[in-house]
Amino acid sequence: MSTSEEKASDPTTTTATTTVAAPDAKISADDGRQYWQGIDADDNGMLGGYSKISRVDLRGSRGFLAKLGLGRVKGEKAVKRALEGGAGIGRITQGLLLDVAEVVDVVEPIAKFTAPLAGLEGVGRIFNVGLEEWRPADDESDVRYDLVWNQWCLGHLTDQQLEEYLRRCGSVLSVGEDGRTRGLIAVKENMSTTGEDVFDELDSSVTRQDEKFRAIFEKAGLRIIKTEVQHGFPGELYPVRMYALKPKDT
Repeated sequence: MSTSEEKASDPTTTTATTTVAAPDAKISADDGRQYWQGIDADDNGMLGGYSKISRVDLRGSRGFLAKLGLGRVKGEKAVKRALEGGAGIGRITQGLLLDVAEVVDVVEPIAKFTAPLAGLEGVGRIFNVGLEEWRPADDESDVRYDLVWNQWCLGHLTDQQLEEYLRRCGSVLSVGEDGRTRGLIAVKENMSTTGEDVFDELDSSVTRQDEKFRAIFEKAGLRIIKTEVQHGFPGELYPVRMYALKPKDT
């Protein structure tokens, strides 16, 4: 078993002289939310002062979805209903998802970020909870998503919470007439290149390695159907990778 796998299943790693907490064991939801409560509700705040990358980011995501057949077909939106996890102010909902989806639900714990989205055409249900707390609504048990988009938010979940969240996402994907899963989960996140996951005390989050994400996807019962790196970002930023996922049995 690799070191990353050991850390994924055990909140500590033990050496002959000391016990060191794994990076994700340091995550505090309260600390993370306190950080975001103090951030300006605009693109610059959401992107850590790098609002200039938003256009390139959205273009890369749009191209990724188009390769998966989730764009527009003869002017018609290919996605009936989408969900954005960790939506923030709805930068991606408004700049990407509403262009390809008829309805977009959002999950975001910071209510001040989502307040302007309420009543916006195409925006459906707003869940003001953390991803670790989100559950499909009991009063909408028949709701299914063609796309669940998650970007720059999964670092606020521990490895175990991320696995459980992805399982819940998989359970609400749309199903075709043949009974096979039609919807997919998209993950777009920073990648650690240091050889280990990196904890950030500023916002209480973890930047994971590609290998860690793949291990968690496997545990969550998901398979990668497409993955690629985002291009065009400044060199001082972390590399960013996109994954498209489906349940392994589909």
